Order: sequence, then structure tokens, then C-alpha cells
Amino acid sequence: MASTTTRGRGAHRRRALGSRAVFLAPGLFYVTVFMAIPLLLVASYAFFERGRFGGVKLEFTMDNFTRAMESVYLQVLANSLLIATATTILALLLGFPAAYAIARLPSRWRTIALVLVVLPFWSNFLIRTYAWIVLLNSEGPLNQGLLATGIVNEPVSLLYTREAVIAGLLYAYLPLMILPVYAAIERLDPSLIEAATNLGATRIRAFFTVTVPLTLPGVMIGAIFVFVPSLGNFIVPELLGGGKTQMVGNLIRDQFLKARDWPFGATLALAMIVFLVALFALQAMVSRRINGRSARA
Repeated sequence: MASTTTRGRGAHRRRALGSRAVFLAPGLFYVTVFMAIPLLLVASYAFFERGRFGGVKLEFTMDNFTRAMESVYLQVLANSLLIATATTILALLLGFPAAYAIARLPSRWRTIALVLVVLPFWSNFLIRTYAWIVLLNSEGPLNQGLLATGIVNEPVSLLYTREAVIAGLLYAYLPLMILPVYAAIERLDPSLIEAATNLGATRIRAFFTVTVPLTLPGVMIGAIFVFVPSLGNFIVPELLGGGKTQMVGNLIRDQFLKARDWPFGATLALAMIVFLVALFALQAMVSRRINGRSARA
């Protein structure tokens, strides 16, 4: 009887594993072919030399990593980090109040507001970036409005600046901050805020001592969603920066498509991947600590 029961359990486990394999196979195939293999190719190219006419020469070298540490490339990285950080901070300052306001709307208007938030994603990213060129150039509506109101006497140079790049990135990725913060606020238990006010806390104090700490995981997810694509973006710096604002994304693209130095481009891409993986690991660690403190409380 015991052996029959054991065989039955073994057959059940095999069937369960088989059914799981059937469902997991398409996703694993996609991840392997379109993510794992390309990442392995990028990692391997970083240790080879550039061919005479471009491409990859299969001779092992570490010179690409030494070259990546040169001051000119570190300056591009520092500039990229500065722009991505500024974009993330501005997105948080604008996105948190917007998410909070949306979460406090009636359900009917809340749906409409969320649709308006994601509406820009329904149009082409390149077209939206070109629209900013029209808006910011010397003959654009923004400069014309400043001249008409007498604020300035001549057109202001708004386009092809670092500020224009930050504005374009902020416009592109602001919804990615609003949505996770809104989800975190919407999941809050209203009784916690009510308890804080019943114990004598003002609305402002309840906001900073209850709402903000409990929504930090959503804030961190939104920050990652904004920071990561801003750091690697090359379209906005190219169009709104006029090529004057060089970022890591532009540098990697130029190595592959213009200089045809695939090994060095792979080295830069690999460095970015390692940096972003470390960033995600840090975010996960902080989120676990926050959730652990919330559970103990």
C-alpha cells in the first residue's frame, strides 16, 4: 500500500512538472533567444579587439576596459547620470502630487485621469520629440508667447541645451512615475491615516509619517522606471540637444553604427548592464527592508 501511494505521488509530481514545463517553455525560449544569448554576445565581444574594417577580431584583450576608464568617457557617464538624476527628481516632484490627486478622485474621474496620463504613449515617441523641437525653437509658440507678453525682448535659446534634454526626458517618462506611485497610494488602508488623525496628527503630519513611508516602494519603482530609460536614451539628446549633449546611449550607438568598434561598444553596454543590475538589486534590498518594517509595525 505504501509503495502504491509513493508511486502515485511520484506520478502526480511528474505530471505537475510536465504541465509547468509546457507553460514555462514559451517564456523561457523567448528569454533565452532574445535576452540571454544577446547578453552573452555583448559580454564576449567586450574581450576582443576591433577588426581592421570594423566588427570583431577574435583576439583576447582587456584594453577596452582600460579605454572605458579614460576621462572623456567618464565625463560622458557623469553627464548622463546628472541628466537622468535631474529627470528622476523632477518626475517625482511632479508625479507624486499628480498620483495623489488622481487617487483621491471619484472612481469615474479616476479612470479618465489615468487614461489621460497614458495617452501620450498612444502616439509615436519620435513624433512627440519633434513636437518639442517646434515648441522650443526661436520661432516656436513658447518664445512667441514670451515676446508677446514682454517678458523678453528677443527669442531665448531654449533648444539644443541640457535643459531641453531634461524637459524632453521628463515629458517622455513622467507617466512611468505617476502609475506606480498611484498604485501604491491606491492600496493604502484609509484607516491608517484616520487613526493618525484621531491620535492628534495634522493632515500634513499624517501625510509625511504615514502616506509617504508606505508608498516608498512605489516611489522607488517609479524612480527606476524613469532613471533607467533616461540614462540610456539617445533620441532625445540627439534631437533636443542637437548633438551638444552627449549621453551614454549616444556613445554606445556611435560605437556600433559610426565607429564600427563593436568590442568597445559592447564594453560600454556591459558596464551599463552591470550598473543597472546593481541598481535593481539595491532597490530590491531597500524595498524588502521597508516591507519588513511595515510588517513588524
